[in-house]
Amino acid sequence: MNKYSPVTGTGKRTKMCYKKSAKKIPGILFLLLSLIPEFSVSQTLNYEEAVKRYIERYSDAAIHEMMIYRIPASITLAQGIFESNAGRSRLATEANNHFGIKCHKDWTGPALYQDDDVKNECFRKYDKPEESFRDHSCFLTTRDRYRNLFSLAITDYKSWAKGLKEDGYATNPQYAEKLINTIERFQLYRFDQGEVPLAEADTTTISYDSIKINPLTHKPYEVFAYGPGERRVYVNNDLQFLILRSSDNIDSISKAFHVSKRRILRWNDLKKGSLLAKGQMVYLEHKKRRGATDVHVVRRGETLYTISQENGINLKMLYKRNHLKEGQKIRAGQRLLLR
Repeated sequence: MNKYSPVTGTGKRTKMCYKKSAKKIPGILFLLLSLIPEFSVSQTLNYEEAVKRYIERYSDAAIHEMMIYRIPASITLAQGIFESNAGRSRLATEANNHFGIKCHKDWTGPALYQDDDVKNECFRKYDKPEESFRDHSCFLTTRDRYRNLFSLAITDYKSWAKGLKEDGYATNPQYAEKLINTIERFQLYRFDQGEVPLAEADTTTISYDSIKINPLTHKPYEVFAYGPGERRVYVNNDLQFLILRSSDNIDSISKAFHVSKRRILRWNDLKKGSLLAKGQMVYLEHKKRRGATDVHVVRRGETLYTISQENGINLKMLYKRNHLKEGQKIRAGQRLLLR
């Protein structure tokens, strides 16, 4: 991950940006590295070593998905480990498919064919593993048969594992037991508390239960930079934001990022005196007039404010675009225009 240093923007629209200072990889070296399969070394490792390497490589992606979709990171990691043989299966190495997701009738992307329950079945193929993690989240959150899972506690990995088996995710009769054993053997449950590996330089514990599901945002929240104090700065709808720590408040953010409190409040549609919650998204620049996607389908528990934050769209524009009055209630299943 590149290091960035804060720079003050100029002009009418002031924004927080970061200046790149990482060294470039020589072209020929980059080409050679790009030809080496990511998990080629793992092929020679024993299972336990391969799993540990898998956890090191993908735990942050699993936590990242939990932040957005409220699927326990332990479950995501355990499924990825089991379905991909810790990243060493043909599906994982040739198709970046870590969860054994088949094409189904709604899939229009590239595919890989191999025998499974029947001969020569169609499996989804991705450009990079992180796309597989995102599709796994979307797969679970957009299918009615898995809806009951999201009423479970984020830390109840046993019920999640059993629910996945009961809802038909896999045909293996020991599927739930295998997930639970993997979670307990490698202590994956620790990631459900928001533990981020020390190597990623941000050890804050985040409350993920307060972050709502956004099944239409297919673009991942990518880490854009490390800001002051090794804070992760993410990107959503081409906007920079951070995740609030338990020790954060408007004053501390203002001081760390050299941005006035007034601007932070305005950029996040907040009023003076507003209380911020741990795990909340806080934008470091103006939210946009349009979302990254066309439509957002309201899920249970969401509000217009949380939808505006998750989609990086100005709250007043969200009201205006949908001909809503301030304070007007929305209902689950309602379609909101974002652009």
